[in-house]
Amino acid sequence: MATGEDSLGPAFLTPLGTDEYVPPPRTATQLHASATAAETGADAAERTQAPIQRYWAGRRGTAAGLLALNEAAGDAFYEVPAEAALDDAAAEEAFVSDGPVIDVQTHWVASRPSLRTFQDHVLGSYRHLGPDWWTGLEGVTAFTMAEYLRCVFVESETALAVISSTPGTTEGEMLLTNREMAGMRELFDRMAGSGRLLNHTVVRPNMGEIDRMHDWTAAYRPSGWKVYTLGQMSDQYVGYDQDFAWRLDDDQTGRPFLEQVRATGVNLVCAHKGVSGLVASGSPSDVGPAARDFPDINFVVYHSGYEPGLGEVPFTAEAADIGVNRLIESVRGAGLGPGANVYAELGTTWFCLVSRPVEAAHVLGKLLLHLGEDNIVWGTDAIWYGPTQPVLDAFRKFQIPDAMCERYGYPKLTAKAKRKIVAGNAARLYKVDLAGLADKVKNENVLGWTKGVLETFDRHGLVTGR
Repeated sequence: MATGEDSLGPAFLTPLGTDEYVPPPRTATQLHASATAAETGADAAERTQAPIQRYWAGRRGTAAGLLALNEAAGDAFYEVPAEAALDDAAAEEAFVSDGPVIDVQTHWVASRPSLRTFQDHVLGSYRHLGPDWWTGLEGVTAFTMAEYLRCVFVESETALAVISSTPGTTEGEMLLTNREMAGMRELFDRMAGSGRLLNHTVVRPNMGEIDRMHDWTAAYRPSGWKVYTLGQMSDQYVGYDQDFAWRLDDDQTGRPFLEQVRATGVNLVCAHKGVSGLVASGSPSDVGPAARDFPDINFVVYHSGYEPGLGEVPFTAEAADIGVNRLIESVRGAGLGPGANVYAELGTTWFCLVSRPVEAAHVLGKLLLHLGEDNIVWGTDAIWYGPTQPVLDAFRKFQIPDAMCERYGYPKLTAKAKRKIVAGNAARLYKVDLAGLADKVKNENVLGWTKGVLETFDRHGLVTGR
């Protein structure tokens, strides 16, 4: 068996977390898959005389990890041929692109001294959880604009991304301000052509920002409003201060906020739900009532109500208070079904589920059954997990086994449904011309325009905090 650095595997087999959660203990399936992948990877890398880190960073490494998960789970959850773990051409053929990808949840951290606590906290946790994987990344270099471009665009197929941010701490500090996100979009428009990056505007309606939304609509041109009902993060960026919690359907904050959303004409609300440490304000129980009462507003539930490590099970009345089931219960209780104005987003959720394939099948099966294939959208929560291509490749090859579909009534995760999830549904929500986007990226020089963005970014300092 491989040991030390040779035991490295693909990122989705590495126990990583973010500022919002600590990775749960690894399951027997994950441990089995990691050991199998480590041995396979070491042998394959030695056979081709490739550095082991390069093997794991490439598609052969992704294939090895997915095949190891199939073996550990005892079923073919990932449709990957064995030769893809050994041959570059076979791996490229196995993970061939089926069109442009839209990632609706991406992040990075502005270079401000006041954010050093966040940088140290997150990078410190990464070093603890995956010390070999993060070797050589120091301080803010792990979260810079350059890393964003590398992870989201240069080393991934993403054609369009949405830049988002956090609610900030009780002192108001955000990883990227609304002005910075809008400035970043303007840089992309100048250097890469319009429409490669869209921006959220974060609203803290519980802190008196509702009245500012009209001016922000004109100044920042948001594609959607990002909200955190959990409240504000603590000054140490660990957990949320519940004194600032609110609900989308409460009369004091939520409904006045939604009335103002309607007044701005930007009728897209992106609410962080789940990945909450199980605080009550992180539950999506308010989504259904709010969506029912505001049918002209689309609600994208970021993380889909998922809670890492809780254990996803089929939806039943008895299990309605667990993870993603909370979202389904809320929507069902409001009389909303597939095709309604509630959408489930997969950022962090899918990263956590890749190495838990049985749970992944339950989550995707439940969402397909109760929300529908038109109401699930692709997001990664980049750049917290490095380049996004491995999790995209894993999603494209994932299937819900026939036995689970028959037992629980889940629809099949078809190629058509996957195409909607990774691009089509987000294109509709964010008003993107998908055919035009495909033409735009077909023959472009990605390295050229990312270099131009970085140079302009550095020259003008629009989003550096300087």
